[in-house]
Amino acid sequence: MSARRNQRTTSNSRRRTANVSGSGRSASYVYGSAVRNIEITRQLEEPLRQPEPRVRKNREKARHMSAGYVLFLAAALCAAALILVNYIQLQARLTTLTKTVASMESELNKMKIANDEEYNRILNSINLEEVKRIAIGELGMTYAKEGQIITYEQEAEDYMRRAAGSGR
Repeated sequence: MSARRNQRTTSNSRRRTANVSGSGRSASYVYGSAVRNIEITRQLEEPLRQPEPRVRKNREKARHMSAGYVLFLAAALCAAALILVNYIQLQARLTTLTKTVASMESELNKMKIANDEEYNRILNSINLEEVKRIAIGELGMTYAKEGQIITYEQEAEDYMRRAAGSGR
C-alpha cells in the first residue's frame, strides 16, 4: 500500500518538499495547493467490508440481463435506427428540394428580366405620333367633345361595369 501512496504523491500536481531540520527535529513541508489528506489514506488502507447478502444478490441480478430485457433493448435499438435513417433521408430530400426551389427562383428571375426587356423593347418600338396620325387620318377618329365625356364614381377598388342604358 505504501507503493501506491508514493505513486499518488509523486503524480499529484508536482509537489516539492523540503526537509527542515532544527533543534534536533525534522519537519516536512509541502509546497503547492495539493496537500495530502491523512484521513483519506487511512480509509484506503483499511480492508473493504463484505456487503450484506441482500445487497450482493441485488448486484448479481443487476449484472445479468434477462432475455426479455435484451429483446426490448434490441427492439429499441432497431426503432432508433429506423427513426435516424428516416430523419437523414428527410434531411436529404429537404436539401434537394431547397436546391430545386433555388434554381427555379433563379430561372423565374431570368424570365422576368427577359420579359421586362421585351416589353420595354416593344414600347420603345411604338411611335405614338404614327398611331395618332393613322387613327385620325385613316380611321376617322376624332377627339371627344365637351358633352361626350361621362364620369363615373367607382365604389369598389377592383373594377367598374358599365350598365346597358347609362351611356349616350
